[in-house]
Amino acid sequence: MKVKEIMSTNAKVCAPADNLSVAAGLMWENDCGVLPVVAEDEKVVGLITDRDICMAANLNNRNLWNIAVEDVISHKLFACKPEDDIHAALNTMQENKVRRLPVIGADGTLEGILSMNDIVLNAEEPKGKKAPDLSYADVVTAYKSICKPRLQTQTQAAVAGV
Repeated sequence: MKVKEIMSTNAKVCAPADNLSVAAGLMWENDCGVLPVVAEDEKVVGLITDRDICMAANLNNRNLWNIAVEDVISHKLFACKPEDDIHAALNTMQENKVRRLPVIGADGTLEGILSMNDIVLNAEEPKGKKAPDLSYADVVTAYKSICKPRLQTQTQAAVAGV
């Protein structure tokens, strides 16, 4: 199964110069928790999440309209391509503990977004002896890895005396 078969193609976006109030409004109006951030050349430069907005407002003690999207986003971008196998995208999500990936074309422009929701909704049970392209077990394994706290393994090692 390819990413392009299950990705959402109607992703809303914001610009780096937009303020967080604009981004939050777009998320509210479109019932989403993430927006790809797209520069003037239409290339994806980052993602902003609802959590990013909340943390920026709290930590900066400023109103949302006084904080630019570009001041909050991480420029470390994890993404996938439309032609990628869904398992490769799941691996990227697991390794980087992210629930959503922008789907970027060869020219660097946004073609869609792949979320855990898309993945969950397309997972299947095995039917007879034929394994599905995307199984419930694939989803659960990936999600467990994504949800595992980043510091848990370090803490467990310290407790075990490693």
